[in-house]
Amino acid sequence: MKLIFITIALLAIGVAGIAIKLWAKKDGKFAGTCASQNPHLNKDGEPCGYCGKLPDQCENK
Repeated sequence: MKLIFITIALLAIGVAGIAIKLWAKKDGKFAGTCASQNPHLNKDGEPCGYCGKLPDQCENK
């Protein structure tokens, strides 16, 4: 039973953290969600698999 309470508390802290991040961001959007912007994930400059944009075409910089 103690493990269930600890698990619920940790999940609640995680959800609260995401909610605070969304609340604090302008227009409630996550910044840099396009995978093509991450140089560790996209070393060859390939287009994003989700939106199809190249790294220099993404509006979130």
